[in-house]
Amino acid sequence: MKPSEETIRLFQNDRFATENGAVIEEVDDHYAKCSLKIEDRHRNAMGAVMGGVYFTLADFALAVASNWQEMGNVSLNSEITYLTAAKGDVLTAEAFCVKNGRTTGYYRIDVKDSCGNLAAAVTATTYCVAKK
Repeated sequence: MKPSEETIRLFQNDRFATENGAVIEEVDDHYAKCSLKIEDRHRNAMGAVMGGVYFTLADFALAVASNWQEMGNVSLNSEITYLTAAKGDVLTAEAFCVKNGRTTGYYRIDVKDSCGNLAAAVTATTYCVAKK
């Protein structure tokens, strides 16, 4: 479903991601889809999308998926595997909750390019700092 105005306002405070172009496309129960329009500033010296761009978008999707209903989840660990150079002008990250436990969660985040190619695969463990 489309994010509410309240959700969009809340995550505008995630300034590193949003000021680098990340936007929320969809949110649902422990799920988020975020995108980023690739600009020249996102490219490295070889002309490819910088690895940090993939990771920033994936981390933003994780934050939205794990916190949009109630804040309090932080990332404990993340691992990214770069699979292919992005083609096109948009990256999309979808965060899926694999396990939502009492204090920890485990997410898979798929980062795809405009052609639908899986450009990076991310796994992340979250910790709930707020008591459930």
